[in-house]
Order: sequence, then structure tokens, then C-alpha cells
Amino acid sequence: MSRAGSTNNNEVPTVLVRDKNGTALLCFLEQLIPIEGSEYALLTPVDTPVSLFRIAQEGDPELIETISSSEPILEVADVVLQEHDLTLIRSAVTLTVTGELDEPDPEELEDEGPDDDSETYELLVSFRVENDEYGLYIPLDPFFIVGKINDNEATLVEGDEFDKIQPLIENELDERELSN
Repeated sequence: MSRAGSTNNNEVPTVLVRDKNGTALLCFLEQLIPIEGSEYALLTPVDTPVSLFRIAQEGDPELIETISSSEPILEVADVVLQEHDLTLIRSAVTLTVTGELDEPDPEELEDEGPDDDSETYELLVSFRVENDEYGLYIPLDPFFIVGKINDNEATLVEGDEFDKIQPLIENELDERELSN
């Protein structure tokens, strides 16, 4: 399998992953995992993944899990990001942002304290649409995607197939960890 984007042996190979709608996301290939005669890949996005939240006056921000790529909220987010020389990309699996991002300050993250079992996010930008406030947040925990390798690309593994394959992938990764 040829790896698009690799120009020397020190670079991490990249793979294009597509969802069931044909929307693509360029990812780094982290691990190849053969299972039941198929080759699966553990992938991380090349661009920075972001999550859209509705910011309430009181309480925690609310994650917006599904959003249409033509949603007016994203049009406003585009304009706000452009002011910071960033670009919002409506990719497969997740929204991503390209451009120069500042690294999070580790001391600030420690001051916030650990969240119970929830994932930690850092606010990238906030903006208003009509009477609601929204924010694009960067997940600080690694963002992994599982893809099934087909020729030189990968197909996003989701739904029932993901539920079936996830424990097998975890077992394989645990075995690799133990043998190292």
C-alpha cells in the first residue's frame, strides 16, 4: 500500500479516510491492525479536530453532536476563524481547523483541574448566532479514528461494525503493549 504524503522515512504516513457519504479526512496512520482477514487502521486527523458547543449562561457548555455542513452556525464560525487566519473544514467524522494554532499553556490546564470522566477541551473561539453563544473547542485528549483499509484509502468504521471491531482492536493493541 503506498502512503500519500510520505516523502522520507522520518515522516508519519497519511491515509485519506472517507465516511459513508464520501466526505474525506486526511489522517496520520498511527497503527495497522490485521483482524479477521481485513486490515484496520488507527488514525489521527492531520488537521486539528474541533467540537462545536452551545455555551449556556449557566452550567457547562453543551456539545452539538450532529450538525449539517451547511448549517448557518458554521458559516459564522468560518468568518470568526478567518479573523485568526484559520480555516474551518467540514471533514468526515469531525470538523477540523487548519492554520497556525497556539499551543495550550500546560499551567493553565493544570489550574483548571481534572474533569470527572469527561474529555477535556480548550476553547479556540466563541461567537454569537442570533441569541445563542457557541464555541469551537479543541479536544485535548487524543482524537482517534478507526478506518478499514481499501487499496490506498480507508473507509470510516462506524455503527455496528465499529461496535464489533472495537474490542478486537483494543485486545490487539493491549497484546502489542505487553510484548514491548
